[in-house]
Amino acid sequence: MSDPLLSLNRRSFLNKSFAGLGGIALSQIMGSQFARAEQWGGILSGGTHIAPRAKRVIHLCMAGGPSHVDSFDPKPELNKLHGKPFPTSFTQGQQLAQLQNTVLKARGSFVQFKKYGQGGTEISDLFPHIGSVADDICVIRSMHTEQINHDPAQAFFNSGSIVKGRPCMGSWLLYGLGSETNELPGYVVLLSQSAGAQPVSSRQWSAGFLPSKFQGVQFQSKGNAVHYVGNPDGVCQSAQRQMIDEVNRLNGSLAEQTYDPEIATRISQYEMAFRMQSSVPELTAIDNEPKHILDMYGVNNAGDGSFASNCLLARRMLERGVRFVQLYHRGWDHHSNIEKDMPTAARLTDQASAALLKDLKQRGMLDDTLIIWGGEFGRTPMGQGSGRDHHINAFSLWLAGAGIQGGIVHGATDELGYNAVEKRTSVHDLHATMLHLFGIDYNRFSYKFQGLDARLTGVEHPSVIKDILS
Repeated sequence: MSDPLLSLNRRSFLNKSFAGLGGIALSQIMGSQFARAEQWGGILSGGTHIAPRAKRVIHLCMAGGPSHVDSFDPKPELNKLHGKPFPTSFTQGQQLAQLQNTVLKARGSFVQFKKYGQGGTEISDLFPHIGSVADDICVIRSMHTEQINHDPAQAFFNSGSIVKGRPCMGSWLLYGLGSETNELPGYVVLLSQSAGAQPVSSRQWSAGFLPSKFQGVQFQSKGNAVHYVGNPDGVCQSAQRQMIDEVNRLNGSLAEQTYDPEIATRISQYEMAFRMQSSVPELTAIDNEPKHILDMYGVNNAGDGSFASNCLLARRMLERGVRFVQLYHRGWDHHSNIEKDMPTAARLTDQASAALLKDLKQRGMLDDTLIIWGGEFGRTPMGQGSGRDHHINAFSLWLAGAGIQGGIVHGATDELGYNAVEKRTSVHDLHATMLHLFGIDYNRFSYKFQGLDARLTGVEHPSVIKDILS
């Protein structure tokens, strides 16, 4: 019984007989999900539930939580109350982050608001460039969320769950629809920052329990976008090709014996990495863009890691078939110095955000590109020293493109900006609407995990925000 050959033969026999039958049974239960999702097209490549409006997403994530009452939600009554005690009728029994056991005083806005566009959307003077595209955006003023600290709030916004290890919305879209390129990842993340920067965990673009081929890939904003994208000295392209072919042969042999979707992921990722050696340098050569385009975005030094440079790089990714691009600007956590640091964050993001929308529009891409702009929560209408605390009961964001009606405002907060009171909109509502624009019925889009049908929209029954659709 100790003979290695006998042991090996026995394992081989069991693997190809009883265990093999078990693998067949398992594949009947779960395999259809994996097998269909192994294709570049995703499990819905044969056809979506309804006619899609969107093909791609760019999420301009203002990490840290911009103050809604200083950006897209003017509150004259709050300004009148500035410096006075904040009414306890609003805050009694409410969850606060860092203002517990303190005297709560109203903090009016330090900015002026102006009406923009034919619809007269009121936008802070910190965002004149976004104001210039007011007729193309829909401002949602009635967002609310469930998590009051940055990392869990960002995870909830991305995955719809407070439980760690859940797939983010970019991974869900890749799982359903796949990518339109095999030369670049279908889901790419870029980061920039300014004062008020909060750490951003890589779990925000995790595939969770979905196959790892659907996770986001972080590109570096400075220097080489992908580490080691070039061959080392002495290794030519043909030698690299031979090595990958041999590794894939070995992985393919293992895949014939073992049911593991991660093996197929490794094979496809080796192939993509090889193709990226050519595609990434061409993609990141944004200094080849015309000067008027660089000026429109406000790019002073191509590839300098700025939000402006990242926006232009993101447009180039979308053109090359990347499905989901997330740009995190870490610069909106304004517990103090809000009158100094928020204008800085706005200046670094306002022009490029508007330029991206204009650029997509002039290229005919806005009609099928969904733009999401906003943070994970808002900021309190009460002061916290020289800033504002985290706030989950109300915040603002804006959407554009891909079937979104421009020039409108959806929902409203109360007179002090504390609670969303009209057309309250949850994060799950936003996810359901995004899926709808991609032709996906959220009720019919799930993944079997731990015996349950897991969904991006959770176990609740959110509503597609039909009022904002064109």
